[in-house]
Amino acid sequence: MNVKNILAEIPEQVPNELFTTLLQNPQIKIERIVSKGQCDAKGEWYDQEMDEWVILLQGEAILEFTEPNELKSLKSGDYLFIPAHKKHRVEWTHLEQESIWLAIHFSK
Repeated sequence: MNVKNILAEIPEQVPNELFTTLLQNPQIKIERIVSKGQCDAKGEWYDQEMDEWVILLQGEAILEFTEPNELKSLKSGDYLFIPAHKKHRVEWTHLEQESIWLAIHFSK
């Protein structure tokens, strides 16, 4: 077994969101996401097949949800559950600091 660090191997420049799959099988996908100023375009929504539990390990972000329309501000340590097919998008991430997410997608 190899010990790895979720905060390691992050490039100094992050021109696009960086998605790294840490573990995956048919029931679960665990990924690290690194954002630095990236957000989703207006009108572009994630509509995922699986439930998602996400924690912001570092940084700041704002997520937007539909039905009802609402914004959720997140800071380091904040987490939330996003049910399958709950449309959402990243509205904002900090330009000068990496926002590091741990996202767990799973089937019931």
